[in-house]
Amino acid sequence: MTALVHYRLDGQLALIGLSRPPVNALGQPLRAALLEACERAAADPAVAAIVLHGANGLFSAGADISEFGSEASSAAPDLPGLLVRLTRIDKPLVAAIGKLALGGGLELALACGYRIGEPQARLGLPEINLGLLPGAGGTQRLPRLIGAESALNMILSGKQVDVQHAHLMGILDRLADNPETLIEQACVYARELLAQGAPAQPAARYPSPAVDLPEGFFAGFRAEQEARWKSRLAPRLVLAAIEAACLLPLEEGLAREQDLFRQAEASRQSAALRHVFFAEREAGRIPGIDPALDMRPIAKVAVIGAGTMGGGIAMNFANAGIPVVVLEQKSDALERGLSNVQRNYEISVKRGKLSQAELEKRMRLLQGSLEYADIADADLVIEAVFEKLEIKQQVFRTLDEVCKPGAILATNTSSLDVDAIAAVTSRPQDVIGLHFFSPANVMRLLEVVRARRTAPDVLATTLKLARRIGKLPVVSGVCFGFIGNRMLEPYAREAMRMVLEGASPAQVDGVLTGIDLNMGVLSMLDLAGIDVNYLVRQANKAAFADDPSYCRLGDELYAMGCYGQKSSFGFYHYEGRQRLDDPTVEKVAERLAGELQIPRRSLAPQEIHDRCLFMLINEGIQLLDEGIALRASDIDLVWINGYGFPAHLGGPMHYAEQLGLDQVLDGILRLQASLGSHGQRWFKPAPLLKRLVAAGRTRIEKF
Repeated sequence: MTALVHYRLDGQLALIGLSRPPVNALGQPLRAALLEACERAAADPAVAAIVLHGANGLFSAGADISEFGSEASSAAPDLPGLLVRLTRIDKPLVAAIGKLALGGGLELALACGYRIGEPQARLGLPEINLGLLPGAGGTQRLPRLIGAESALNMILSGKQVDVQHAHLMGILDRLADNPETLIEQACVYARELLAQGAPAQPAARYPSPAVDLPEGFFAGFRAEQEARWKSRLAPRLVLAAIEAACLLPLEEGLAREQDLFRQAEASRQSAALRHVFFAEREAGRIPGIDPALDMRPIAKVAVIGAGTMGGGIAMNFANAGIPVVVLEQKSDALERGLSNVQRNYEISVKRGKLSQAELEKRMRLLQGSLEYADIADADLVIEAVFEKLEIKQQVFRTLDEVCKPGAILATNTSSLDVDAIAAVTSRPQDVIGLHFFSPANVMRLLEVVRARRTAPDVLATTLKLARRIGKLPVVSGVCFGFIGNRMLEPYAREAMRMVLEGASPAQVDGVLTGIDLNMGVLSMLDLAGIDVNYLVRQANKAAFADDPSYCRLGDELYAMGCYGQKSSFGFYHYEGRQRLDDPTVEKVAERLAGELQIPRRSLAPQEIHDRCLFMLINEGIQLLDEGIALRASDIDLVWINGYGFPAHLGGPMHYAEQLGLDQVLDGILRLQASLGSHGQRWFKPAPLLKRLVAAGRTRIEKF
């Protein structure tokens, strides 16, 4: 047998072990080896039953994602055909599921007549997260096993389930006592099946998967989900496939599933989501950082500041079982901050996401203090105080005096110069930026800002720690606003300018949500706080001092005390959670336009799209050219996970590639010529964009 598959006999049983580390991805070589092994067992008269398992303890995490969109995906033996062949072997097949059976791995298990899992195993069909649907029988065999509605919910969620849940649902027939005895107990189960004269494939538990569904279920479900799905294709294809399982015989349903899968695989949305999948894995690879580099130990963390951000940051470490001290200047602020943390945990308990015992455990890991001496032994200190350079520098002077040698000193600044903060210490090599996004205990993104003198082991340690606390770390260089907020500046600038020119906030935001952004830029500013955005701009005055119209609408709303949702007035008026158009904004925009001699007119949706998004894209390309971002895909991750850019568009850089870089450049030049002095001032194509187009390149990469 090939090294990809281990084959051995145990009496009447053939034990076939998948052996393609690390996750037994079902690429063409493994598929071919598996088919060969199963055919050997099927043809051997001494073999009465087959036990299929993972030779390295892990069953299979699914298909080889790198094959999707290429000929290798359907290269013989393709996975659907392989699994059909397994179902026709006239000997019982038992899938012994260790650790993971995901995607094609679970579909492989479903093609076996019987399944047993070990206690730590997790099962799922996460294809929806790649803009796909299960394409090797999952949408046809699962409904016949657990019913149509349960199968639909499992596939649409893309979530993993534990073995207890899988057993209750009927996906697993048995549970092993522990991982070590899984194969042994699978063999016992196989021998029991032989003694009972069990068929190779038991009768379907739900031969008519829709039997319990109300009339009109699929049409009603589709109508209920339309608004949430927006333009996403994959959920609609999943629904169509499950409907086919209810209407067609298995063989016809499998053919229908294949048609739907090919449609999904060829879609731009799936290409974008696969781009995001690989981008997340690439983001952890940092040039010049040896993966074998020794890390600094992080056993205790301190957070300076118990406000909303500081408390949220502290929760991340308590959630991961790491003791954390929260330091404040005043006792009332400290008490308020810790009470907010407790309240956040209590909400999770009420929602069933956390047990009371877990709440108490996490709160025990949180210690409040008013004394810097209590953080002297911390391995990592994260400053989360007011966003003003002088204040942060003073905190770091104190940390330099108090903290032990080798402690990592991190600032949570969202825009300020990390080099300037590091410069006030005697240990700039220990200083790094860790920009958490609000709410810090929820948002997945963490911008890791590498300062000029940040030591390699400091960077490597913080990247590893970020993943430990459930964050997606993306490395940025030092510049005003780093990756995310620097790109937000031209995006927001154009949105505010277009309201002065005659568009309403709802028109601007509507164009952006129309391509599935979670919210428009003006709604985002209201949510984050117009006051916060104003203070960020003030720290970068020199960049726009020559333009009197620059973000003037935002400045005026700030002066009026209209800070967004927190004050019930901003670019919109808020009544509870309801967002309403505010005629006051229209009047202020008209007045400012008159003062600034800006003609007002009707703006077409295409112009709104191009002015907001082409400026966002252009700034990202400039960041790449400057070396602030390591790769275009890192920029995509920042905007998907920090700013609500839809993952099924792949992020702004991938979106630009789909539009065509030549089209983006032409659009910028067209706006430069048509918008008068404003166009001449702001619509300057990034040199890298011009070089890429001139060279006929279609991908955004530095060269």
